[in-house]
Amino acid sequence: MKTALVQMNPTVGALKSNADLVVSKARQAFAEGARLIVFPELAIAGYPPEDLILKDHFCGDCEKELERLKRELPPEATVVVGSPIVRNRKKFNAALVFQDGRIVGEYHKMLLPNYGVFDEKRLFEAGTEPLVFEREGQRIAVQVCEDSWDPDGAAVAALAGKEIDLLINLSASPYHRGKLLNDRIHVLAKTARKLDTNLFYCNMVGGQDELVFDGASMVFASDGSRLARAKQFEEDILYHDSQTKDRGSRKEAPLPDLEEVYEALKLGLKDYVDKIGFQRVVVALSGGIDSALVLAIAVDALGKERVASVTMPSQYSSSGTLGDAHEMAQILGIEFHEIPIKGLYDGFAGELATVWGADKQPGLAEENLQARIRGNLIMALSNEYGWLVLTTGNKSEMAMGYCTIYGDMAGGFAVIKDVPKTLVFDLCRWRNEQGVVIPPSIIERPPSAELRPDQKDSDSLPPYEILDPILADYVENDMGIDGLVAKGYDEAIVRRVVHAVELSEYKRRQSPPGVKITPKSFDRDRRMPIVNRYRN
Repeated sequence: MKTALVQMNPTVGALKSNADLVVSKARQAFAEGARLIVFPELAIAGYPPEDLILKDHFCGDCEKELERLKRELPPEATVVVGSPIVRNRKKFNAALVFQDGRIVGEYHKMLLPNYGVFDEKRLFEAGTEPLVFEREGQRIAVQVCEDSWDPDGAAVAALAGKEIDLLINLSASPYHRGKLLNDRIHVLAKTARKLDTNLFYCNMVGGQDELVFDGASMVFASDGSRLARAKQFEEDILYHDSQTKDRGSRKEAPLPDLEEVYEALKLGLKDYVDKIGFQRVVVALSGGIDSALVLAIAVDALGKERVASVTMPSQYSSSGTLGDAHEMAQILGIEFHEIPIKGLYDGFAGELATVWGADKQPGLAEENLQARIRGNLIMALSNEYGWLVLTTGNKSEMAMGYCTIYGDMAGGFAVIKDVPKTLVFDLCRWRNEQGVVIPPSIIERPPSAELRPDQKDSDSLPPYEILDPILADYVENDMGIDGLVAKGYDEAIVRRVVHAVELSEYKRRQSPPGVKITPKSFDRDRRMPIVNRYRN
């Protein structure tokens, strides 16, 4: 029997178009000879549907699309589709098995994740029974995502003794850096060995708000060896035929680390822009490394015709950064504008002098005033032309509060919000290895906000090569001060970092969403109180 794993890119709430895509891809796979066709978790609703599940009419509309699938899917094929369903007033994250114009099997997800980005226990009831059905002499079991991620858990245990030949897993497993090689392959291989069965894993692909789903659907043998793998970050159909010599399968090579991260950022941005319906985006191009990376990602993801940029030099902007901004825009061939802000700043400062007093020495308020003038200007362009503003702050800055609320934080999508500063440098170097689009001087120049004379990031922050590992251990690994110091970090720096991270929570709550690429992002994974005096 030839099987097709269809890693599709649904849009949350686009029920009809999601169902249309299921029908179209199922017919395509059937024409290629597939007789068992598998789609991802919640393919009809999109993932994560979040509080849409609480709306009874939303779940009812999902079931209307399931009724349509009965009529439109190839009746000779067995097609497994993920969707929310309602049974006896209880809502389930379900996998439905279609054949001969009817639903011949129904499985309810048993293990509902409630950690990190997941919030399923609040939305769904947990299933209690396994599902095993037969097709062409094979006994086939169905699980949904988390069920197969715990080889020692109840869902896998429920299949013990069922003598299955194949386990199908429908997934919506979001991406983070290294997850495919470090986590996903190992746990699924262990489940295949535990049940002594082939395991077919069908994962979703695409961007949804902060999350990116990377696809990479896979086929495992009963000994845990990986027989086939689909593409990452693309819609794809992975065919597998256990009766033919070559099995009709592919083994896509894993993407190198930096390319994987870059592709995740591209896909997250592209789908956010396209699924919401923006035609163009705009980037404030300072001549610094963060805005350079955001601009490169935007052009690579959307094409140069859909990207505009603006540079807004102040009296503190250097000729080097201004020249680099012009050069990068020219290299990329994008629409580019220059709006100096000194006159506006002088006007603001003159009016504020009536309150501040004429003898006030410039300080943080004046620095933030420049950032907020720029925020006003770029939002005015957004309002006039309908452009989505891409902010340019990185994870290191967001963690430490080294950003201006209503200034450089003003915008609609924060592309590199989950990218530490040291990784920003690595990604820029990697991108230039594919073809130089970022002037090398941008990468070589010490980072600076250029809001006062001779300013450097290192005036306000520890060096990034010291800061980023501390942030990773504190934010992502939940280490406390004692643990960080015991690991070898300088205590004074650790206490400074912890204080800044917790003090800046109010800023992060008001920042735009951004692509998740680390195991713990600020948007969905880390839920800290704003009013919080705990510092360990």
